Amino acid sequence: MKKFISPLLVLLLSLNMAQGAPAADTNSRLAEIDAFWTELSRTVREGDFEGMKATYHDDAVLVSLKSTTPIANALARWKAGLDETKAGKRKASVQFRFSKRTGDATTAYETGIFLYATTGPDGRTEQAYVHFEDLLVKKGTWKTLMEFQKNEATQAEWDALK
Repeated sequence: MKKFISPLLVLLLSLNMAQGAPAADTNSRLAEIDAFWTELSRTVREGDFEGMKATYHDDAVLVSLKSTTPIANALARWKAGLDETKAGKRKASVQFRFSKRTGDATTAYETGIFLYATTGPDGRTEQAYVHFEDLLVKKGTWKTLMEFQKNEATQAEWDALK
């Protein structure tokens, strides 16, 4: 007797396999990437330039609505602010909330909003809510390959991502 596999069964099995990694793998990946975002936040808060640099792939690119630039150039621009934070001349922080998180064991694509805040020597605090997209790769540890700082977000949009 010949065994017959229904085309519908093949389709269903294919769709099931295409849905991605099992929940345990996804949870493990998200835990690792959450640790990545925690580390990036720490580098901003402590003004740790070398630590921040280590969160980016050597070939990473920073994208904005107007331009692209190698991350090395962006880091050079950000260094003075990080040094001021490290020296205690100002305070800085960044927090992240996500609207989409997808990936596999070695790649991830995340979108959301970050809140970047600074307090200067005069005590004045400035905040910026920014829509972002981040493409990460895992080469031993997770690193940003592409960071797209899109456009301003509102506090209401930020609050909706709780």
